[in-house]
Amino acid sequence: MTGTILRQARLGLISLTLLAGQAGAAELPKIAVVATGGTIAMKLDPTTHAPVPALSGEDLVSAVPKLKDIATVAVTEFSNVPSDYMGPDRWPALSRKVDEILADPGVRGVIVLHGTDTLDQTAYFLDLTLKSDKPVVLVGAQRNASDWDADGPRNLLNAARQILADGSVGMGVTVTLNHRINAAREVRKTHTSNVETFNSGDAGILGYVDEDRVVFSRKSLRRQTLPLPERMPRIDLVSMYAGADGSQVRHAAETGAEAIVVEAYGWGNMNAEMHDAIAEVIAKGVPVIVATKVYDGRALPVYGFKGGGNTLLKAGAVFAGDLTPDKARILTLIALPTTKDRAALQSLFDK
Repeated sequence: MTGTILRQARLGLISLTLLAGQAGAAELPKIAVVATGGTIAMKLDPTTHAPVPALSGEDLVSAVPKLKDIATVAVTEFSNVPSDYMGPDRWPALSRKVDEILADPGVRGVIVLHGTDTLDQTAYFLDLTLKSDKPVVLVGAQRNASDWDADGPRNLLNAARQILADGSVGMGVTVTLNHRINAAREVRKTHTSNVETFNSGDAGILGYVDEDRVVFSRKSLRRQTLPLPERMPRIDLVSMYAGADGSQVRHAAETGAEAIVVEAYGWGNMNAEMHDAIAEVIAKGVPVIVATKVYDGRALPVYGFKGGGNTLLKAGAVFAGDLTPDKARILTLIALPTTKDRAALQSLFDK
């Protein structure tokens, strides 16, 4: 009789332990992962010995067992492409998918797995169009999954920790790699291979994911939200270079560009030939946005020589401030279907 009672007691304890474990698992916060591809999802092809898309989002999550200790993770396979393939044809669908996931009240936030080449652009597009204030963190990797010191798993775990941290709500879309948290509007890729590649220039990082906790130091004050347009207009990006004759600007307008972003020197300067081409296309109703290719600082209409920023302003150009040319194009993509008015566009770039 005593043996039977002891066995029943042990079974009862085991059942209670299992139930407690199940309850603990059920109580873990829920995080969503949206996989899009990129180096983080690549491995060396055995034939070519070059990195190619190979891993799903589920594979990447499974490679980080510590995730299971802090969250319940639901994975959405959006795509598995190099980030060089990301652009206006995929961004709206990605924004709608992330918004759909965030609408679930049980989801604390979303991690977007992405290649680093266009990661900052995708982050800015999402920051401009997502409706939720829940945290959305974009992560990638500089080293593919075949490398012994691949940085993807650490970045993925840090993104999850950031989402669950106090203060993460209302920070906007961020890019978090190598422990550093950057705002989508301000971040840019600065090195082709170093894991310390993303930073925010003059603005500085928002904070960092440390070993014991997540530290937020500031919020970005330059955020805005715009309606996701029903279509993506064609916006061309043309670079100013020594000896440019303006033909690329004219060609862009003649072949259907609805607006043109010009990557200029310094404060937003170019030569006389580019000035004339820009003045011509603006007169024909094609907006031109002037951005600077310089890493820090703003595009400002200062110089008065023909092609200087002041003369371009008088010709009707819009100035992109401190947005990179790529991001100036993204803001134009979203804004142009609503307005082509110069003052209205300039107001959006000034925010």
